[in-house]
Amino acid sequence: MVPQGQSSSLQRLHHVEKRIVRVVELAGAVMVELGNSQGPLTDAVAGHCREFTLSMKEIQTTLHEEIKSASGYRPFDKCDYSATIANEICCKKLEYVSEKMDALQLNIEQSTNEV
Repeated sequence: MVPQGQSSSLQRLHHVEKRIVRVVELAGAVMVELGNSQGPLTDAVAGHCREFTLSMKEIQTTLHEEIKSASGYRPFDKCDYSATIANEICCKKLEYVSEKMDALQLNIEQSTNEV
C-alpha cells in the first residue's frame, strides 16, 4: 500500500506528465498552423501559444513544489533556478577572490621576510 502523501505526489506528477504531453501537442499544432500553405490562422496560433505558456507555468510550479516537498534542504525556498545559479556563481567568484587574496598575502609575507 502506498502512503497517502506519496500517492497524491504521484498523482500530481502524473498530471504533470499529461500536461507535458499536451504542451508538446500544442507545439505541434502551432508548427502545423505555421506550415499551412494558406498562411497561419493568427487566432489559432495565439490561442495555442497562450495555452502553452499557461501550461508551462503550471508545470514549473507543480514540479517546483514536488521538488521542495521531496527535499529537506531548501536554502532557496522562494527562489527560482536563475537565482540559485546566480548564487552559485557568486560563491565561485568569492572562492576565486579568496584564493587570490591568500596568494597575495603569501607573497607579501615572503617579500617582507626577504627584506
